[in-house]
Amino acid sequence: MGLQKRFLKSKPVGKVTFRLPREAVTNATAVNLVGEFNGWDKSALPMTRLKNGEFKVTIDLPVGREYCFRYLISLPEGRIWENDWAADKYAPCTFTGVENSVLVL
Repeated sequence: MGLQKRFLKSKPVGKVTFRLPREAVTNATAVNLVGEFNGWDKSALPMTRLKNGEFKVTIDLPVGREYCFRYLISLPEGRIWENDWAADKYAPCTFTGVENSVLVL
């Protein structure tokens, strides 16, 4: 569960799989991965719902950096933000006052 990282030998890129467990998205109609790597665009990275109820997406990112991110979960009654339970660490967000998940590559 959580973050899975694979590093490519041919270039300085990491393939990162983001997984959100079923317990975190019980009634979700959609989940989007939102972070520094996509300009905090709320619709840029929709995640795929798996048969077991989890949501998943894999992206390529340059190594040697840290990336703040969160999940935007769409529910029938609105949208909520969720951190990754398996993030490498957490960092305070200066805009909202809450913590963001941090991926370290």
